[in-house]
Amino acid sequence: MSIKPSELIINDKGRIYHIDCGPDDLANTIITVGDPDRVKRVSKYFDKIEVIRSHREFVTHTGYIGNKRISVISTGIGPDNIDIVINEIDALFNINLATRSPEANRTSLKFIRIGTSGTLQRDIPVDSFIKSQGVFGLDNLMYFYQYEKEKSLENLEKSFNAFMKFEDVKAYAFMSSDDLSQKLGKGFIQGMTITCPGFYGPQGRKLRLTPRYNDFLEKASQWSMDDIRATNFEMETSAIYGLSHVLGHDALSLSAIIANRPNGTFSKDPYNTVESLIQSALAEIVDL
Repeated sequence: MSIKPSELIINDKGRIYHIDCGPDDLANTIITVGDPDRVKRVSKYFDKIEVIRSHREFVTHTGYIGNKRISVISTGIGPDNIDIVINEIDALFNINLATRSPEANRTSLKFIRIGTSGTLQRDIPVDSFIKSQGVFGLDNLMYFYQYEKEKSLENLEKSFNAFMKFEDVKAYAFMSSDDLSQKLGKGFIQGMTITCPGFYGPQGRKLRLTPRYNDFLEKASQWSMDDIRATNFEMETSAIYGLSHVLGHDALSLSAIIANRPNGTFSKDPYNTVESLIQSALAEIVDL
């Protein structure tokens, strides 16, 4: 099956369109960050950088720490950008760009998100780190893909949606990679992350517009199932976990907590908190 040029867009340099990367530009272990400026904050710890690409908000550095080849790419904000990044990276490994046909042997990748987040639990302090055991997506991205849902995920979704009683929103659930979760984020707080499709109304913030679900974070903080609770919220993890799972990749989201919404507190030094998370994550990623 040859994929049409309108579906798989390749530029005149032979690179895939949005992220402007070719098949040899990326490592099998990929760190995603939202902020393009955070890419160099990660790659400054590389012993060698061999690839630098930049197109729109997508900045990519690939290099080595010792013998470990690692890529770091910025995604910008939101599930829609993750849809571009994960699909295009997967295509570089699993589609022959010359023939526009899927490769016979699939390559499985490792995606590790290093990002910021807010917590909805009073007992989780700012400047702490969270490992997303799983995620509830309040966005609609994964409803546009066909996949077979696992029974455990159906039970999580039913429990959360029945508790929250949204009128028009139906959360979907995915879990992190067991393998990555066992190897990364040792000692981190664990729980379910909530991915919101926006920063203001979708997270209950009011400026000039009144949020429809202005108390949903407080309500979500009270949900639990089998000792699992919702710990934090952000804007990318659902898309990373969902797409990775369906495509056959491993994914884990690590977050620096820079805001505690119920306590109304914000980190006094978010830059240093993120820097500590980067260092902690890289120290474990090199052993993957």
